[in-house]
Amino acid sequence: MSHFIVKKVAVLGAGVMGAQIAAHCVNAKVPVVLFDLPAKDGAKNGVALRAIENLKKLSPTPLGNKDDAGLIEVANYEDNLDLLAGCDVIIEAIAERMDWKHDLYQKVASHIAPNAIFASNTSGLSINRLADGFDEELKARFCGVHFFNPPRYMHLVELNPIMATRPEILDQLEVFLTATLGKGVVRAKDTPNFIANRVGVFGMLAIIHEAEKFGLTADVVDDLTGAKLGRAKSGTFRTADVVGLDTMGHVVKTMQDNLADDPFFGVYRTPAILAKLVEAGALGQKSGAGFYKKVGKDILRLDFASGEYVAGGGKAADIVVRILKEKDPAKKMKALRESAHPQAQFLWAIFRDAFHYIAVHLDGVADNARDIDFAMRWGFGWNVGPFETWQTAGWAQIATWINEDIAAGSALCKAPLPAWVFEGKVAEKGGVHTPEGSYSALSDSFVPRSSLPVYQRQQFRAPVFGCGAADGKSAGSTVFEDESVRLWHSGDEVLVISLKTKMHVIGEGVIKGLQMALAEAEKNFKGLVIWNTDAADNGAFSAGADLKAALPLFMEGGAKAMEPGVKLLQDTFMSIKYSNVPVVAAVAGLALGGGCELALHASRRVAAFETHMGLVEVGVGLIPAGGGLKETALRAAKEANGNDILQFLKLGFGNVALASVSKSAPEARKMGYLSALDVIVMNPHELLYVAKVEARAMFEAGFRPPLPTAVPVVGRYGLGTIKAQLVNMRDGGFISAYDCKLGEMIAEIVSGGNVDQGSMVSEQWFLDMERKAFLELLNHPKTQERITGMMQTGKPVRN
Repeated sequence: MSHFIVKKVAVLGAGVMGAQIAAHCVNAKVPVVLFDLPAKDGAKNGVALRAIENLKKLSPTPLGNKDDAGLIEVANYEDNLDLLAGCDVIIEAIAERMDWKHDLYQKVASHIAPNAIFASNTSGLSINRLADGFDEELKARFCGVHFFNPPRYMHLVELNPIMATRPEILDQLEVFLTATLGKGVVRAKDTPNFIANRVGVFGMLAIIHEAEKFGLTADVVDDLTGAKLGRAKSGTFRTADVVGLDTMGHVVKTMQDNLADDPFFGVYRTPAILAKLVEAGALGQKSGAGFYKKVGKDILRLDFASGEYVAGGGKAADIVVRILKEKDPAKKMKALRESAHPQAQFLWAIFRDAFHYIAVHLDGVADNARDIDFAMRWGFGWNVGPFETWQTAGWAQIATWINEDIAAGSALCKAPLPAWVFEGKVAEKGGVHTPEGSYSALSDSFVPRSSLPVYQRQQFRAPVFGCGAADGKSAGSTVFEDESVRLWHSGDEVLVISLKTKMHVIGEGVIKGLQMALAEAEKNFKGLVIWNTDAADNGAFSAGADLKAALPLFMEGGAKAMEPGVKLLQDTFMSIKYSNVPVVAAVAGLALGGGCELALHASRRVAAFETHMGLVEVGVGLIPAGGGLKETALRAAKEANGNDILQFLKLGFGNVALASVSKSAPEARKMGYLSALDVIVMNPHELLYVAKVEARAMFEAGFRPPLPTAVPVVGRYGLGTIKAQLVNMRDGGFISAYDCKLGEMIAEIVSGGNVDQGSMVSEQWFLDMERKAFLELLNHPKTQERITGMMQTGKPVRN
């Protein structure tokens, strides 16, 4: 495959999706031009300009750094079509109207560069029909590229070729989407609503049908079909509200209009309650009411019988919750099927409906079973795909039960399960996923994963159950492993330490593991990478110190008993900073408190785009004690470069005093937690690969640890200035008296203490102040209140 470099992207259409796709291109540092119609009034590019302004207001934000909104170039179809000639990828994202799209295509076709890829972000229109009227040369470079909303956060992109699309075009686009934009790509067929919306919206319709059958309310259904099933916590009805009931209705209508011969066609009818809500303008979250309505602080649910909003809060029954907690999938499914409780019967019914549907439609909607599972995981937020769920619960037994339900008339349709379910390759292997690949009903074979070179950067690709792929928890050669850490390598001269504690919190076991890893890396390896196995899911780099484990020690010996542990933590982090081999922190997800400090002391950080860093100790009435304040002062002095340090220190102080957490890696860089040399990776599956490359490159370049140097501080001058601002905030009611006290203690440390402005102090000077303040606060009743509140509720207490 030739090397395809995307120098610039054009997005046609500045609506919700178009503007956010443009924003995500900017997130990835890809130059982008956003087109729309010329405005009727004011500036001709007003439509696109307003869309960009709106990006800054959206929550969750489409931009990793809101300042980057200005990097999106604006254009209109009347004056600026010549800009298309400089674009390598052109994505059309206007409204889902075939005639409107064709009109636009006629306008832009002659301006598209001869080697550019042209793609439509349609969510369900026929890609082949969209290409009607193109010449053969443009058809060969045309396809569908379906981003899911919101594009920054949803991992899935469906790639839909037409019959004339050249294979290398799809490969080039898949590489760009995967490595540059950080997406998970599934290749879909040109069928109504493609894979994820086809299967997902059917599932929602089936859930609504079964909920009505078993007499369940919307809130109970959402509690049953959300996190308890390993799916999006919003469940079913709340998800519909978030998506928009008109949008859901549009997807349903696409199925009604194009799937008349489908054996499940009866399920595609628009639910009466959905039609009624749309007609009334109750479109969900965007209109303030849908299946739910917020009144004051209360969330009311729609009563299906009366059409009125009533008190919500219904939950799953305890007996059903106990069934769902069963760890053995086969036992869980058996218990749901055999239970007499209507909620359990409902859950078995929706599992059966999904299994029945994907088996009947596998040959028509996807190349193989793996693509359906990934589409549901990446597009609808399922932890486990439907084929995976079926296979883990016992392929043959589930198939038998489905057949029994079909025969009994309790399934949604009479269509039999395909023969391949019971006989041949799938029956022999006990499911659709095997080490050779995943089952394709079209070719009656197991299809292996894509071998595109871009996937060699993903040491542990997203697996499916049964594929036998390497697992980060056990792959490679283990050097040492206990309940806290695993030290291992893949024969590539870089040692990896993976934390195993819950949320990768840092306790005595992790500290000892880090010390052991440093010693082993310095002796036998070119570098050390700190990487956790759930990094690809943006789980947690580390949520900080293990307060729960330290509590018994504090209860027995008070703050004094904690001092050796705090000193050990500080010494370990300093050993990381001054290690004789490069230490690279592969950061993804949460890096809070001690986790942030661990990353700050690494030689370099490689951070996934969705990284949330912050020193948040004030939330539990403490101050950072692992060197976080030291590093804040050091970074401010370095940034000042001989100028007034206080002006640079205020940002770092404010971040700590307010427990601010970055909403992205670019924002973490803006806050000072990532440096200009640190690397931001768009696809978290590539994090380990890039971290290892960085470690080896630093070693080969003659890595030496930094030399300890004295640090200039602002001293009493800076401390007095910050304290005055804190007092004003306290007296104005913006912070509590205890917040003010914590702020003053933080200010004293980052200022260097009671010394003259311009004094030079050592790193140990800061560490000693951190440790002393930390131990003092541990004895304070208000800190103890905050710690207790956080451990009981998971939420900070402001006292």
